[in-house]
Amino acid sequence: MKKIIIFASGNGSNAENIAKYGEKTGKYKVSHIAVNKKDAYVIQRAQKLGIPVFLFNKNDLYDTNKVLEFLKNENPDLIVLAGFLWLVPDEIVKTFEKKIINIHPALLPKYGGKGMYGDNVHRAVKENKENKTGITIHYVNEKFDEGDIIFQKEVKLHPDDKIEDIASKVHDLEYIYYPKIIVKLVSGCGK
Repeated sequence: MKKIIIFASGNGSNAENIAKYGEKTGKYKVSHIAVNKKDAYVIQRAQKLGIPVFLFNKNDLYDTNKVLEFLKNENPDLIVLAGFLWLVPDEIVKTFEKKIINIHPALLPKYGGKGMYGDNVHRAVKENKENKTGITIHYVNEKFDEGDIIFQKEVKLHPDDKIEDIASKVHDLEYIYYPKIIVKLVSGCGK
């Protein structure tokens, strides 16, 4: 059974969806959910699913080897960022090259980079009167949202769509495609 570790910072609905998909299909198992906020709701989701939580802070990630050593010990087949907003340090990226993926709520390279997450992205899409948006699943490198693209899926937008409507359409795509791409990658069928 392939093993993945999810990194999350907030609500954790994507993390829960990914974990349940792995359980349902038997293609992978979430061994841990790594969380950088002690009050993040994703911790409660992990507990309900019986998934161990690895809690860490900025110092653990950037100034010590605590997170790197944890990952080396666990040796996951894939590290999945699901609503994780911190830049992954170079040392971790190098150690787990082409083994860390992220999902972005837009069609990169548009609307990527530092500060471009969640409603910030959807607001920019709306303000620019885009007629489509979507998701991008990409490998993580040393810069925000600049790793090699693995998969993109677009959805049409209507001029009267509100930010919440855009967010909902994008979230639906995340739920459908992120777990499927994870299966392809851990099965050796991805890029």
